[in-house]
Amino acid sequence: QVQLVESGGGLVQAGGSLRLSCTASGRTFMMQTIGWFRQAPGKEREFVAGIMWSLGSISYAESVKGRFTISKDNAKNTVYLQMNSLSPEDTAVYSCNAAQIGSGPLPGDYWGQGTQVTVSS
Repeated sequence: QVQLVESGGGLVQAGGSLRLSCTASGRTFMMQTIGWFRQAPGKEREFVAGIMWSLGSISYAESVKGRFTISKDNAKNTVYLQMNSLSPEDTAVYSCNAAQIGSGPLPGDYWGQGTQVTVSS
């Protein structure tokens, strides 16, 4: 009922920046929380950042606090992840995720296709 499409991934040198976008379509009025997860090769998927669609409350993983910023544009049904001071440890597939109202915290039922972020030394 909700479709998520990410963009903005790519190759960047250590210390550089990237901005990811996730645009939602379909029954977006059902979304309560939207955010980002990432998964590096050989590692489990981990939470990166999330934001409440209506309230705007934000949560970050400790590893990205002070470097990453999540924001949203309700009119565009889009959430952004500004990533600064990137390091090779940030290399992963970044996926957008949304949770339906009443379904609990992230991860929710809706996933984007993922976008690759590669940070070189």
